[in-house]
Amino acid sequence: MKKILKRTTLTLLAFILFLGVGGVIFLNVSPQFGGEATGHRLMVMQKSRLYEDGRFQNQVETNMNIGLSGFLKIIAKTLNENENQKPNWVIPVQKMDPRRFAGISDSLTRITWFGHSAFLVEIDGKRLLLDPMLGSSPSPVSFVGTQRFSNTLPIDIADLPTIDAILISHDHYDHLDYGSIQELKDKTGHFFVPLGIGAHLEAWGVPAVKITELEWWQEVELGGLKLISTPARHFSGRGLSDRMKTLWTSWVIQGKQDSIFFSGDSGYFPGFKQIGDKYGPFDITLLECGQYNELWANIHMMPEETVQAHLDLKGQVLMPIHWGAFTLAMHSWTEPIQRLMVKAQHLQVPVTTPQIGETIILNQKLPTSRWWQTPPPYAN
Repeated sequence: MKKILKRTTLTLLAFILFLGVGGVIFLNVSPQFGGEATGHRLMVMQKSRLYEDGRFQNQVETNMNIGLSGFLKIIAKTLNENENQKPNWVIPVQKMDPRRFAGISDSLTRITWFGHSAFLVEIDGKRLLLDPMLGSSPSPVSFVGTQRFSNTLPIDIADLPTIDAILISHDHYDHLDYGSIQELKDKTGHFFVPLGIGAHLEAWGVPAVKITELEWWQEVELGGLKLISTPARHFSGRGLSDRMKTLWTSWVIQGKQDSIFFSGDSGYFPGFKQIGDKYGPFDITLLECGQYNELWANIHMMPEETVQAHLDLKGQVLMPIHWGAFTLAMHSWTEPIQRLMVKAQHLQVPVTTPQIGETIILNQKLPTSRWWQTPPPYAN
């Protein structure tokens, strides 16, 4: 009996050791985890007023420790999975005709949602991609974790035109996707990212000359467009030991006539009012609304807070984002938009709700269909 117990224990320990060694090797050789800042890049990061004790910090206290009770709550809710966490029908996706890119208007601002937080923005003759996570799953391995709700994208990456710039808010997998960057890097003129994320891009083959890294409140110009990195309340990290080693940000895009705010990910905080006072009003705010929970309310807004953030920003029209593509929290997939619409109606905030792939044209076309409520006839 003792021999069997000893053999079983040794086998278990060997298996644990195998998993540990395999995990370390996987983390070190798999490109999707990105790169690590060194040399001049690291020196710039260390001089940032936001960098302390080897990590970036939020400008307000942001506790992300859910504790043992919080962990047990997550386990309990996971075991009692909400059946409506993802749609049981094929959600509509409007296809984009590549021929529409034959020309670009200098006078119209077009915004096309790819689901979650990914956008194509056409403004003042420029094409921008915001957080273009266009893969099937926001994880290091595509077959692990939640899968995209829709079976297709509005357009294949190969059919996209030349992109003037990609803007990244932070390095989490649902916002910065290795596979998408691999397909986009050669057709993209420049990348604007928060401090530190350039290390990921360079590790993935993006030339350093095509990367600009910014701290909060820094401004750059792109052919007449003004791009401003603004604060957010969140965190970063792609592996087991790099939490908060790169910066996270929101973005202000100022054109000749139109002004756009893109939140990336953020909990509610006074920074929205600061941004609104300095750069508002905004013609449209693209604000996160989804993947929230009371256990991590400091880093993701509740839908009602999303509406308040829009008002703080002095926004004209609100578009809720960070929903409609993946299950990354325990609420139903439609709860974020339902709660937001109730609060927005109460506060008389105009909301645009395009289908994935449907284009907003500022001052001309603001889709308002409630497409998430009723499956279309072809759904299954």
